[in-house]
Amino acid sequence: MAVLPIFNEVNMNGHRFNGFPKGETATIIVPSRFFSDLLPHIDDLAELKLTLYCFWALQQRESVYRYLRLRDFLGDPTFAISMGSTESEAEAAIRAALVRAVTRETLLAADVPTVNGSETLYFINTERGRRAVEALLRGDWQPGGSEHPISLVQDRPNIFTLYEENIGALTPLLAETLADAERTYPYEWLVEAIRAAVENNRRSWRYVEAILKRWAIEGKPNGRAAKAAEPQVDPYLRGAYFEQEE
Repeated sequence: MAVLPIFNEVNMNGHRFNGFPKGETATIIVPSRFFSDLLPHIDDLAELKLTLYCFWALQQRESVYRYLRLRDFLGDPTFAISMGSTESEAEAAIRAALVRAVTRETLLAADVPTVNGSETLYFINTERGRRAVEALLRGDWQPGGSEHPISLVQDRPNIFTLYEENIGALTPLLAETLADAERTYPYEWLVEAIRAAVENNRRSWRYVEAILKRWAIEGKPNGRAAKAAEPQVDPYLRGAYFEQEE
């Protein structure tokens, strides 16, 4: 039985989606209240695009305080072209969408001084975003210059994919635990902790979690020199970070 499009007259600009590829598991986390409390009230397509982009883009960041700037939106060519056919049109649409999102309080905005005046940082209005803005206003942290640009063409495995490909099958309860870990630890930590579990033939989340907890408390060792300095016995099976199975 053939499946035919219903609305052939809709202008798709020549683009049709071919479906998600087999094995596509990379996902982003969108709070359920977005669909119940926010989506019904967004009546501007540009604002909707920008809001969804923020959920994706901020989850690509690896710092404790995650934010976006106007130049981050403009610097992603795939996203920018979706907002306007020319650079000026895209910038105007992005600026207008940011104003709408901030007015709606989907995004929180904070201005920081720069050598050229000031720059606005944008945070999603979540508990994590609110804590970041409060810390910024208190002077507890300042944005640095080490951020790497992100782009929609970038695709990296999330914690669920990393776990299934390297450790084992997921369960609903474990999926919640992994989602919490992804919000708690930098992405590179998760990758390296899972790699350590594989290299030490300790393929379990308890072991990965023990590594992450130790790094969070004692500090993460750096590079080959630190690895070479480790004792021959497995350091992650010591102390309070890991409880032996009975």
